[in-house]
Amino acid sequence: MNRGCVLFVDDEEQLRTSAAEWLSLSGFQVTTADSVDTAESMLAERPCDVVVTDLRMPLRDGMALLDASGRRDPDLPVVMLTGHGDVSAAVEAMHRGAHDFLEKPYDADHLVVVLDRAVRQRRLSMELARLRAAAGDRRAIEDRLVGVSSAIGELRDRVLQLAGIDVDVLVVGETGTGKEIVARALHDLGPRASGNFVAINCAAVPEAVFESEIFGHARGAFTGASVERVGKFAHAHGGTVFLDEIESMPPALQAKVLRAIQERVVEPLGGNRQSAIDVRFVAASKVDLRAESEAGRFRPDLYYRLSTVELTIPPLRDRRDDIALLYRSFVGDAERRFNVTAPPVTPAALTDLADRPWPGNIRELKAHAERTALSLHRPGRSAAPAANLSLPDEVARFEARCIREALEVAEWSTAVAAERLGIPRRTLNEKIARYGLKRGG
Repeated sequence: MNRGCVLFVDDEEQLRTSAAEWLSLSGFQVTTADSVDTAESMLAERPCDVVVTDLRMPLRDGMALLDASGRRDPDLPVVMLTGHGDVSAAVEAMHRGAHDFLEKPYDADHLVVVLDRAVRQRRLSMELARLRAAAGDRRAIEDRLVGVSSAIGELRDRVLQLAGIDVDVLVVGETGTGKEIVARALHDLGPRASGNFVAINCAAVPEAVFESEIFGHARGAFTGASVERVGKFAHAHGGTVFLDEIESMPPALQAKVLRAIQERVVEPLGGNRQSAIDVRFVAASKVDLRAESEAGRFRPDLYYRLSTVELTIPPLRDRRDDIALLYRSFVGDAERRFNVTAPPVTPAALTDLADRPWPGNIRELKAHAERTALSLHRPGRSAAPAANLSLPDEVARFEARCIREALEVAEWSTAVAAERLGIPRRTLNEKIARYGLKRGG
């Protein structure tokens, strides 16, 4: 039976020893300290359920420990042991947050009763804190992974479960399913939330600079390396590294990344000193990495190292019950972002959306919702089509209007506008030239 963990603080060794023996026999787990400084160090290293401390001690007294523990953990119960004549000080301690006080010489059985009550209070407050945190996490994950389908509900539960476990995760899903959203949820809802979230698109980093980007480089490592550079792995120390599209990582680099993941060390390019890194790795792939490794296109040992835990994100076609909810949400976001008013979405339109294959998944659905919103006219502007236009001309007119709206909202940043429209930047530039679109024109 474990009735709770007690830290007993007293400068008198005989009192500490006898109290520890009695409380241990009564079913408590007991640690002792002979000073406030020692007690503070022990509390920092190992939490407990209740502190019992003598009021009168040399140098720093029990009141100092009460204040220090209150700053560190306001819900930690502190029981004061006072000598005869210290009742006024004990009352002051109660006003400052002490759980209870006992006069010396105290009755051992009464101390056990007081400690039982304190442990119950401690565990109740911890359970309430856990429930509040869980409720907050549940709201946060529901805001990120929107949907009512059983598939998305199961994914939310798995993400919440894994967020608090410091284990590497492989996220598998088709293009546009939200792999980075899942990776960020694992980071933001876990113990590494205060650290950096460093996203690396393995397909976008040129092989020639990959090592320098990932591991950093020493000064003079190559022509132009005039200063030392910290790599992305080291920059993520204390946080999370997200390796997106890891299936695109060049084979020659996979061995080096594997070693960094296994050993949790990095060695900058051109350097000769290794640095330890404390990171969580979340990798993402749009293909079956097991099949890729069996086909010789991906290192099997790297696959097995990454796939300790694997999360599969369902495609949108497998969660059609969520399409209407997602679409309404995206349209609402677009209304607020672009300052437009969308007409009501008809049931027939929602049925049509649910029947589409959506090969681009959520990303395609979002782009469709935003294009729909951008095709609308702000209040006061005419929405009537030009007369006698052929269908191709009408489509071109519609497309040009969508692009201009997106560019205006993005303050004519083609990179931002292309992302909002869901098309490559090069394609957008070609269409801007084709339609002769100019800022202010």
